[in-house]
Amino acid sequence: MDLKQLRYFRTVAEEKQVTKAAKKLHMAQPPLSQQIKLMEEELNLKLFDRQGRKLELTKAGEILFEKAARLLTEFDETLIEVREISEGMRGKMHIGSTKSCFSYLSAALNLFKTQHPNITYQLREGDTYFLEECIKNREIELAIVRMPMHSDEFNVLKLPSEPYVLVAPESWNISSYDDAVEFEDLRDVPLMLLHRISGRGQFELIVDEFRDHGIEPNVTCECPDATMLLSLVASGVGATIVPESTLKAFALHHTKSYQLTGANIKAESAVIWQKERYLTKASQRLIKTLEDQFCYV
Repeated sequence: MDLKQLRYFRTVAEEKQVTKAAKKLHMAQPPLSQQIKLMEEELNLKLFDRQGRKLELTKAGEILFEKAARLLTEFDETLIEVREISEGMRGKMHIGSTKSCFSYLSAALNLFKTQHPNITYQLREGDTYFLEECIKNREIELAIVRMPMHSDEFNVLKLPSEPYVLVAPESWNISSYDDAVEFEDLRDVPLMLLHRISGRGQFELIVDEFRDHGIEPNVTCECPDATMLLSLVASGVGATIVPESTLKAFALHHTKSYQLTGANIKAESAVIWQKERYLTKASQRLIKTLEDQFCYV
């Protein structure tokens, strides 16, 4: 058995049909079927059961499917590491960021691009939970996310904490101060809050902070996308509470921001990448750029 056969096997398992797998692999169907047959003969067991027109993995096939993914990934990463040593730093980076953290990434990439002009980028956007899953599935190498996190599968480089701010329509008059607002002033204000797809995050932190001040927040909308919430604010639908740096990343019109007087919570963010996984030189240097730019100020 060799790596090519493992790739054939995984493609058949993913497509659930030899015909579709052969098309994806740009090869004829008979040779592909023969390779799967040779694997089963070598192992002396069945890897697939036929269910109508579809092929389903046997229990043994499921184990091989999972183990083969690790072997192939490690082999591919080894090739990348070897090539980087001989060729220098080039290629495409796969990275992610929540929108509320995007100002950190944009600032780092602005500097990084001038130092490493041969690098290109593929960016993923989503909330913390989504980006964690992207890293686990090896769709991206690293991400800048909002805390908290509850997984110990990642290395974490914490970025500076920052205050939360209220962002409201410019036409609203919700405070007697120009740049600050008391929690009592927000008792009846319709709030639209960031809420991640799964797990505890900024939504719970902000709601708990209101309750600590003896106020039940009037939450009218929950959304994982900061730009959607800010757009709704600009349209006059409601107000939102976001980390202060979020306002630096996007052009806002017809809105006004306020400091939250007496707030005991800070917005925490971090760069994360999977433990015991090889990082390309480009990703290693981007992490160092983020560290130098934001962690020593």
